[in-house]
Amino acid sequence: MGLNVRRIVISGLLGAVAILLGATGLGFIPVPTPAAHATIMHVPAVIGGVLEGPVVGLLVGLIFGLFSFLRATNPIFADPLVAILPRLFIGVTSAYAYRGLRRLGMVPGLAVAATVGTLTNTVLVLAMAVLRGYLPAPVAWAVGFTHGVPEIIVAALITVAVGLGLARMTGWEAKDGAS
Repeated sequence: MGLNVRRIVISGLLGAVAILLGATGLGFIPVPTPAAHATIMHVPAVIGGVLEGPVVGLLVGLIFGLFSFLRATNPIFADPLVAILPRLFIGVTSAYAYRGLRRLGMVPGLAVAATVGTLTNTVLVLAMAVLRGYLPAPVAWAVGFTHGVPEIIVAALITVAVGLGLARMTGWEAKDGAS
């Protein structure tokens, strides 16, 4: 559960992926909804949590949150309680969701972990935005639905694809005991 060299390196690599997704705009997938884009910047935190557990998921989420805060162009994300705090829990909740469901198979476990991580991001960010007075609750609900549904679908597809690819390339599936 603690940190070792492997977990620190994986945290840094996945954190760098999150930063790359944000800095290049690749982390925003166009979707045909009023939201216009589904973010996938939280997916590295999901993958970190699934691969290496909640501590790595938390560290990658921290990197994502810090990036979001430091690059904020919107007052909502200039508040660290909105930009950083909720992102700490993405990989943590994903790790526990995957651990609880991996016995059902790798694909369902990964898909649920991505769904849980995405919901964690969306719900906690919007809840903090409402609590901090940046958004009225009805607007947060509308944003949550229009952003949340496409983000869940995209995040689940990417997480399953990456997870299966990593399992084939590294033998992670066998080492982890997932089936």
